[in-house]
Amino acid sequence: MPRISTLTPEQMSSEQRRVHDDIMAGPRGRLGGPFQAWLRSPALADRAQKLGEHLRFKSALPPRLSELAILLTARHWTAQFEWYAHAPMARDAGLADEVIEAVRQRRRPSFEREDEAVLYDFCVELYESCRVGEATYQRAVTHLSEQGVVDLVGILGYYALVSMTLNVFETPLPEGVSPPLT
Repeated sequence: MPRISTLTPEQMSSEQRRVHDDIMAGPRGRLGGPFQAWLRSPALADRAQKLGEHLRFKSALPPRLSELAILLTARHWTAQFEWYAHAPMARDAGLADEVIEAVRQRRRPSFEREDEAVLYDFCVELYESCRVGEATYQRAVTHLSEQGVVDLVGILGYYALVSMTLNVFETPLPEGVSPPLT
């Protein structure tokens, strides 16, 4: 059971309803994941959803790389709902099943694409040491661009917020779906 109940539009304040309507009219078209929790703080929900919209749909990184970063974040936080939602998106964006499965199992994948290996190394180094060394940073800028690295850091931070929200408020998986992460 989630720790926070689902608000219907009729139960929402005018500010909550405005944020709800903005999300529904945007590229997501639905109010899933962390949004029910965030609506309890409409200003946070508004700002977070706009940041997430940029990072997910307008990032300098191609969707394949953005989704890899999201999966690495879901794996780092063991965010079951986030993994459940984004593993199919990663596959649809062109990330190989073998890469997705290796990340799920906390193994370093064998990458066929250098940009994926660079992004993986950057994310893992940042999550393990809370820093990125000069060599890793330079590889990332070379393969992803400076703007790509900025957007990557944004994706990691935003999806850490999403993952923490999902975990704290115990956002459930759909009925009949087993947790994908151990």
